[in-house]
Amino acid sequence: MMLMAVGFAIAPGTVYAMHIMEGMLPPKWCIFWYAVSAPFFIYGLYRLKKITQDSKQKNTKLMFALCGAYVFVLSSLKLPSVTGSSSHPTGVGLGTVMFGPGVLVIMGVIVLLFQALLLAHGGLTTLGANAFSMTIIGPIIGWVVLLICKKLHVNKKVSIFLCAFFADLVTYVTTACQLAIVFPDPNHGVFGAWVKFMGIYAVTQVPLAIAEGLLTVIVYNLIISNNLWSEESSLLYEN
Repeated sequence: MMLMAVGFAIAPGTVYAMHIMEGMLPPKWCIFWYAVSAPFFIYGLYRLKKITQDSKQKNTKLMFALCGAYVFVLSSLKLPSVTGSSSHPTGVGLGTVMFGPGVLVIMGVIVLLFQALLLAHGGLTTLGANAFSMTIIGPIIGWVVLLICKKLHVNKKVSIFLCAFFADLVTYVTTACQLAIVFPDPNHGVFGAWVKFMGIYAVTQVPLAIAEGLLTVIVYNLIISNNLWSEESSLLYEN
């Protein structure tokens, strides 16, 4: 309680969540992020169709739904922080490990849409910006980390942990960039604003990213141990 009190005393202003809320971005930036995210969404539809048609896995559609539910539940857990911000996991690491980053934008947009309409978490005008940070850049970086770990023969559990950790953390780095561009610091410009936003997010998100990484490893191992997913037919382990 003491830490919370100190935190709110230091940063008593506007409360931000990772999902940029409705009305936060000017119309031109809303359009911009929709335009940037659109090609990834179209590619995601292509990847989803290809995976559901060509996958050798027996539970592809079921696992896709499970990963979507995982993203929805974790990214809905808005946790108060000592910095005056609210933070939450993203849940995109599990789907990234099982399907690759392409289809994450599809399940992510569905999740963000439901959260905006039912939970007032995020917004419709900011859907493009939120989709770009959480369902495009986060999974892409997580996937790159996974490939690097595979190349270096890193332990599987460690690889999955690092994938989920960086997918989560990079989402917040991207959100900080999006907000800093729109709301530059009066004295230090975009970079100064970015440092401020990252100062808020870094304190709260690093432990959350670690927790999400550990949880993703546990959930993935449960799926494998119950024969719901075959690692031999997984994108992660195919040659």
